Amino acid sequence: MKLYYAPGACSVGIHVLLEETGAPYEAVLVNLREGAQFKPEFTGVNPKSKVPTLERDDGSVLTEYPAIAFWIASRFPTAGLMPIGMDAQARALECTDYCVATMHMQGFSRMFRPSNFAPSEGDAEAVKARGAEIFSRGLALMDKALEGKEWLVGTYSFADSALFYVSFWWNARLQKDLPANVAAHYARMKARPAVQRTLAAEGLA
Repeated sequence: MKLYYAPGACSVGIHVLLEETGAPYEAVLVNLREGAQFKPEFTGVNPKSKVPTLERDDGSVLTEYPAIAFWIASRFPTAGLMPIGMDAQARALECTDYCVATMHMQGFSRMFRPSNFAPSEGDAEAVKARGAEIFSRGLALMDKALEGKEWLVGTYSFADSALFYVSFWWNARLQKDLPANVAAHYARMKARPAVQRTLAAEGLA
């Protein structure tokens, strides 16, 4: 397998999941700052110009975080990433999609790319503020979801990798405090060997 990633991007969560499996893979760095995602070498693999992108052993390519995470959890059952039972699996997808589609794409994207949402430069600060509001509300919801639990759906699952990467952005990149339950979850994640290996490999340790 090949994981196309950018250091510290949302692909860090998929990187963690691959490390959890113990399966062999190659990590291929995509330099987003230099626009490598738009060059033919990468668009030939993923025309969406996005990471994470996973090229599987048979050469087929899988894109989009929730789909890749779900596939890894299904493909490597001994890694213990897939919750047992349809309801728990649906809850894991629910949490993953919320972290990716709402907290990341609606919240964090507004904070870091306000021009994609603002009709004029004068609106940028309002857009950033709205992004922070969306992200903070997401953290509060995730905090409530973790009440009385160590992991989002009770047992460790692929969903925890999604909460990890948005927590990493908020805490490590922005130096902002996480709510208590999310902070404890983030600490548990950072204590996992797979997470430690991933952060070291991406130069984030």
